[in-house]
Parts: sequence; C-alpha cells; structure tokens
Amino acid sequence: MSSIGGSSAAIELASISKDLSHVRPISGEERQQRREKATRLMQERGISALVLSASTSLYYFTGLSWYQSERLVGAILSSSGKLIFISPAFEDSKLRETLGEQADIRLWEEDESPYALVAQILKDENLRGTVALDEAAPFFIADGLRQALASYPIVNGMVITAECRMHKSANEIALMQAAKNITLEVQRRTAKILREGISSLEVADFINQAHRAFGGSSSTFCIVSFGLPTSIPHGPDGVQYLKEGDMVLIDTGCMIERYHSDITRSYVFGEPTARQRSMWDLEKAAQAAAFDAAQLGVPCEEVDLAARRVLEAAGLGPGYKTPGLPHRTGHGIGLDIHEWTYLVKGNKTPLATGMCFSNEPMICLDGEFGIRLEDHFYMTEQGPAWFTGQSHAVDAPFGA
Repeated sequence: MSSIGGSSAAIELASISKDLSHVRPISGEERQQRREKATRLMQERGISALVLSASTSLYYFTGLSWYQSERLVGAILSSSGKLIFISPAFEDSKLRETLGEQADIRLWEEDESPYALVAQILKDENLRGTVALDEAAPFFIADGLRQALASYPIVNGMVITAECRMHKSANEIALMQAAKNITLEVQRRTAKILREGISSLEVADFINQAHRAFGGSSSTFCIVSFGLPTSIPHGPDGVQYLKEGDMVLIDTGCMIERYHSDITRSYVFGEPTARQRSMWDLEKAAQAAAFDAAQLGVPCEEVDLAARRVLEAAGLGPGYKTPGLPHRTGHGIGLDIHEWTYLVKGNKTPLATGMCFSNEPMICLDGEFGIRLEDHFYMTEQGPAWFTGQSHAVDAPFGA
C-alpha cells in the first residue's frame, strides 16, 4: 500500500496525465547502423570478434534485453558484421520472442561449456586474432573465455562499445530529453508537496509514483536528504523528517525506452539564510562555468577544472577536499546511468558531437549542508546544449 497520505500529494498525482505519443523507440535500422560502426572500428583495430555478455551493450547493438546470471547468454559480432547469439538450449524459444526465427542462435546444453561453444564458433567462422570482450562481463565469463580461447589475445571491449555508445544519435538524445522532461516536472511537483515533518520515505514514494504516472519507469534511484545529511553526496541511511530552514536535496531519475534521466535540485524549505543563499549562488556559478567550458575539442578534464576554479576562488577545496567538491563534475549518460566518458581530472578525451553529460559540481560543507544542482547537456555541432536549464534561485528553484 502507498505511504502517500497527504492531500497535496494525492492531488498532484491525480492531476498527472501521460503522453508518450512523441516517443520513438530505437529502430532495427539504427541498431544495424550501430553494428556497422562497430565492425568498422574492429577492422581498423585488428579485432576479429566482439563478445557481448548480458549487458546494456548487448541491448544497444542487438535489441536483446537479458539479465546477467551464472549462465552465459550473449552474442558474437564478427569483424565482417555477422551476428551470432549464444544461449542455453532451454532459453531458445524465449530469445526468439525478441529476435525472431531468422536470428542465428547457437545453443549449449546444461552439461556443456558455453566457452567451448564460443571457441568453436570462432573456429567455424574462421575468426583469428584479437577478441574484444564486453567490459561489463563478470569475471567468471572472462575467466572461462580466457581458458577456452588460450590462443586468442583478449582485449577490453570498451575500445569498441564505448566509442560507439558515447556518441548519441538524435533519436537517443530525444529519448533522454523525454525522460528528463518527466523528471524535471516530477521534481517541480515534489517541491509542492513538502511540509513540516514529512519523511524522506514519503517523498521518495511520491516521486516513484509520479514517474510512473507520467509514463516513465519507476524511479531508477531516489536520494532525498534534508538538512545536515545533504552534505553527504549520495545521502545517509535511515529516515529523515523535514524541518523549517532545512536545505533539501533530491536526486532522482527514470527511464524511457531504457534511456535515463538524472536530475538534482537543492533548495531551502522556508526562508534561506544568507549562508545558504550565497553557497547556492556559488554552486550555480560553478555549474554555469562547467557548461561554458564544454566546447568541441576541449578535453573533458577542462570542464571539471572550470567548475573547480570557481569554487576554489571562493575559498573551497582545493582539489577534491571538503568543504568543496569531492567528486567529478559529471558523468556520461545513456542506457547506463553512469557511462563513458567522464568530466574528471586526467580525462583527455576531447568533447565531440553527440556526447551527453551530467553537470553537477556539488558543494559539500561538512557539518552544515550540501548543494547539488544537476542538469545534463549534450554536444551539438555548435557546442553544448542543455537538456534541462539551470535552476532559477534558491527560493524559487523552478522559477517564479
């Protein structure tokens, strides 16, 4: 049973209408284009085959969504573009519900080794040389393949998967935009239901229900912090209760067609103090500096450094010390909530069209409060563009 009992929460939920008529799923043609890009990269880098486990990369390239278990389910993409799936024999019919009868699925029985099957497929397809393995594959798969493919050099598949996935298509960006629009509206409605004494659990429950009401997935995560615990980046354990004058930090997201949103809002419940207001304004300035620094060809680390310079000029830090910004300024986002590449010191990867990032240079003030404003941007041919624009003000986070 829902813990939502307040009338304002019930009214907000009842007023939500779902409209996903604009959402366009990823097509088979786009997945084919992804595989073609992967095979071009494989040919350039002397890789004969890419072995995918039950990961988001398997879904990205093939459309097959599968859970990771102790049994190997995955696919082999050859450098010529041939796609071969691997599955326990008893799962054959289930895979074909997604893949269709035309799919090339090679089966292994419970008393057989799936890794030996991979080796046999490589031999049968005359695939020699380096094999790239999905970086998300668990150790037992990597170890099993290492033994079965003793004559094959095995490299991290990230050289293929990340290079494809970090550059989003227009349709991927549109799916994330749809998810982020929902979460921003959920954030706005959440601020309206806050009251003295409300619990962090009740707020999280409302956010989860609101995401679903708008047509998104259930909340993929939800951090709700009040007061002192807002200085802990990923929130404390246990239930909190809202008091007048508390800083509020809410970080949450949902999925549309498995593409993520991730938005944080910080504001004060009641009248902000001068200290709260000045630190909130500083956080917004650091976020703006990061955005302005995100120009095509600029190394990712420069975006992080731009935000950090604003904070350090105000006496915070230096570096990752607190009071200040203890974590990277941003992460990539897509089918995974955190994915390549990252806005962090030492990352020389140049910003390029289609890359998508969070922008969240959090201020952690030990023993006081924390402020994180998190919005995301994507790189266009003209430079950075916001998915959701910056929060307005500490006492009007969603505008007047």
